[in-house]
Amino acid sequence: MVRLVFLFSCSLLLLVADSTASAAIVEHTFNVQNLTLNRLCNRQVITAVNGNFPGPIIDVRERDTMIVHVINKSPYNLTIHWHGVFQKLSGWADGPNMVTQCPIRPGNKYTYKFKIIKQEGTLWWHAHASALRATVYGALIIRPRTGSSYPFPKPYGEVPILLGEWWNANIVDIQNEALALGRGPNVSDAYTINGWPGDLYPCSTNQMYKLKVERGKTYLLRIINAALDNQLFYKIANHKMTVVAVDACYTNQYVTDVVAIAPGQTVDVLLRADQPIGSYYMASRAYASAFGVVPFDSTTTRGVIVYEGAPSSPMPLMPVLPAFNDTPTAHKFYSNLTSLIGGPHWDPVPVKVDHKMFVTIGLALQVCPSNTTCQGPVNGTKLSAAMNNQSFVSPTGLSMLQAFFFNVGGVYTTDFPAKPPVQFDYTNASINSNLPLLFAPTGTKTTKLNFNSTVEMVLQNTAILAVENHPMHLHGFDFHVMAQGFGNYNPATDASKFNLFDPQMRNTIAVPVGGWAVIRFVANNPGVWLMHCHFDAHLPIGLATAFVVENGPTPATTLPPPPADLPQC
Repeated sequence: MVRLVFLFSCSLLLLVADSTASAAIVEHTFNVQNLTLNRLCNRQVITAVNGNFPGPIIDVRERDTMIVHVINKSPYNLTIHWHGVFQKLSGWADGPNMVTQCPIRPGNKYTYKFKIIKQEGTLWWHAHASALRATVYGALIIRPRTGSSYPFPKPYGEVPILLGEWWNANIVDIQNEALALGRGPNVSDAYTINGWPGDLYPCSTNQMYKLKVERGKTYLLRIINAALDNQLFYKIANHKMTVVAVDACYTNQYVTDVVAIAPGQTVDVLLRADQPIGSYYMASRAYASAFGVVPFDSTTTRGVIVYEGAPSSPMPLMPVLPAFNDTPTAHKFYSNLTSLIGGPHWDPVPVKVDHKMFVTIGLALQVCPSNTTCQGPVNGTKLSAAMNNQSFVSPTGLSMLQAFFFNVGGVYTTDFPAKPPVQFDYTNASINSNLPLLFAPTGTKTTKLNFNSTVEMVLQNTAILAVENHPMHLHGFDFHVMAQGFGNYNPATDASKFNLFDPQMRNTIAVPVGGWAVIRFVANNPGVWLMHCHFDAHLPIGLATAFVVENGPTPATTLPPPPADLPQC
């Protein structure tokens, strides 16, 4: 008997050793401060990390622990969000301003510490206060744990492709002016690839991203849409791409010549350098679903892929990009992706649903305050946005997660409506003649969820002011995309379209313009989790809500206390 106990103990120790042997502590320091760059014939001061734009690439493995010391030397309040990281029992590190923490004030610092648990692929990090994520962002690459491999042949090289926007002005001032006047912000002056605008812009001939490749080799491109307010098309001249993952979730391989990608999303593609030796442009420009209604940056950024041995001339080939309003191409890409069943960290679709929600998403109006000049879409109004006719407002004195942990009342309520307070023909533009319907009350309303409950949410776009494809991001969880389509969601006919076998998994869904998407997720992560539109212009005007997930029954399913250095308001 003693021998059996001894053998069991040794086996247990080996299991524990094996589970931790490949885990490492990955530590970084982010010095956030002003940086002056020359772009588009201008010298522009931006906020950046460690003197780089984009910021540093963080490279970790599944099971690693990340420790990032953020030192705020900028003149602005700051938080950092680790976009797509589950933050299991580490919600204090999630980062959205006034949701999980108060901001890091200028001259102060905060250490983010969390583990990477059951995730691998491409995610990213960015500022989550004000509009600072225009320049404060970078890639977060999660590789398989030691001894594991990709569910596809190992590529010859791996390349982050960060798509962004650039303004010839202070982005914080631009956002503040827009909020004060009650209108949308000025559109960007350029798009960028890895921080470079490309040679179609003035003074930018030598400011173009260049990728050198070897003919016959395969490369993994980790594409990230870090733009503030634009969905984007991305193409490479004469090359196909094979999608193998989205939002750090493996997919069945999908061959395409164009990628549609919404702000916040990531797409991993395999690129085989199989064309004649030469040079080929990669290019990106907007997918503007509200074309003709909502202003957007209509320029094009491009970089170049140069094969080893390619001559310096002729000019690289240029891809033919989709039209700005090519919704069929965007929808084909968004809706044709499926999960890799049995792949690393794959989760089957939850069948039993505990909490059903029908949530409208779109623009709205607010009354212009007295003695204020507003430039909203209707005279005497301010532009707003809402979910189920509720325009979200962040608290000011205490973060929502602190209120949850310490049981402090008055910071948020748990009465977010599970369905629209008024039912109407959601995608019919004639609703704009019903003026009272356009105004959304403000508040900090959330939905309380039992631990481990399953949520099904219908996200329904409305035609209030304009139909638009909204990228909706859920913190703390991945979700299954059950189905998506156009028009008003009809449960009698559309529920039969649910993919219960291999639906794609994401953390950010581009809800079709004038349409709907249905998602499911399991609330297995206690804390307060923001859900919001990842158009930066829409979050501060209210297109958000939050989920309050109760603690589970054991210490292993209970949110621990906040770290000692958590910023105070």
